Amino acid sequence: MIRIHLSRLLGEKRWTQADLARCTNIRPSTINEIYHELVDRINLEHLDRICEALDCDLTDIMEYIPNKDLHNKKKKP
Repeated sequence: MIRIHLSRLLGEKRWTQADLARCTNIRPSTINEIYHELVDRINLEHLDRICEALDCDLTDIMEYIPNKDLHNKKKKP
């Protein structure tokens, strides 16, 4: 599973979703969907703008967490 840490990053910088939307020219509804991890896909240009605005790395925004249940199901006959 992929976790999105935008809410944590904005909290640390004391930015609102609206601040980020204004700074990146990304629609507020898109920022909100990313913030609440409601997206299945993220535009690479949006990730680039967010990283630039927050002065962070992609790994600060997203994290891969292995899905142990999925791996266990594959191992069973």
